[in-house]
Amino acid sequence: MDSPPLIPFGPDATCTLDTCPLEWSVLEYRPSLGGNIAFIAIFVALMFAHTALGIIWKSWWFLGCMAVGCLTEVLGYGGRIMLYYNPFSFSGFMMQIICIGCAPVFYSAAIYVTMSKIVENLDPSLSRVKPKLYYIVFIISDVFSLTLQGVGGGFSTSTTGSSKTGVDLTLTGLIFQVFSMVVFCTLLADYMIRYSKRRTITSTRLKIFLIFLSIAILLILTRCGYRVAELSDGYTGGLIHNEPLFIALDGVLIALAVLALCIGHPGLVLPSKTG
Repeated sequence: MDSPPLIPFGPDATCTLDTCPLEWSVLEYRPSLGGNIAFIAIFVALMFAHTALGIIWKSWWFLGCMAVGCLTEVLGYGGRIMLYYNPFSFSGFMMQIICIGCAPVFYSAAIYVTMSKIVENLDPSLSRVKPKLYYIVFIISDVFSLTLQGVGGGFSTSTTGSSKTGVDLTLTGLIFQVFSMVVFCTLLADYMIRYSKRRTITSTRLKIFLIFLSIAILLILTRCGYRVAELSDGYTGGLIHNEPLFIALDGVLIALAVLALCIGHPGLVLPSKTG
């Protein structure tokens, strides 16, 4: 009886570490078991921290976005653990490429709504756009970016990462996310400059909030820039096969961004039930 053909990846993958060389897998390495367990523990801890702060300050929207983002990260790193045990796992790669790829979109949504509330509470007359437009426009852009990344990731995994269309969709979603955040940062900086010219920021809480909000935004932007570079050569480029770089520029940066949003929580400056 003939043995089944060796298929390295996809829904019908038959390869295992016993039958195929590791280089046949998409990542070309076994993800670090300890490192991915550590990231799961970190994002679970951050999810509980944001849950506690969200309940204390009744910032329900912010809590929801951050919790969903952290949970999505956990699922993604769970997928990488599956890849440790079987680097040819279709479901493991799909989980990590889609979940880890899309999780920052939820953090961005939390930031956009927070900015809208901050403008409403400080001085809406200084904003060049209506406060509600901050989250209406940018959350729509987030949904669009999320859709492109999700569809692109799913399409790529179902074709063993060989589909240029899937990679291009994911890359377009990431580029659009970066563009949206740059526009948002420009509006945020413009508003704070106009506000500081009218009033001196003396509140320590507001200063802490703005500093850590800015840090979180820059970290997310840097991570998205890395992801754009990573996918610019599809799944055959050198960056996607470099786990230390992935850990540093994706895992660590996003964990620090979520921590920054915990320290600079909007509950510091917003009345309860408005976060």
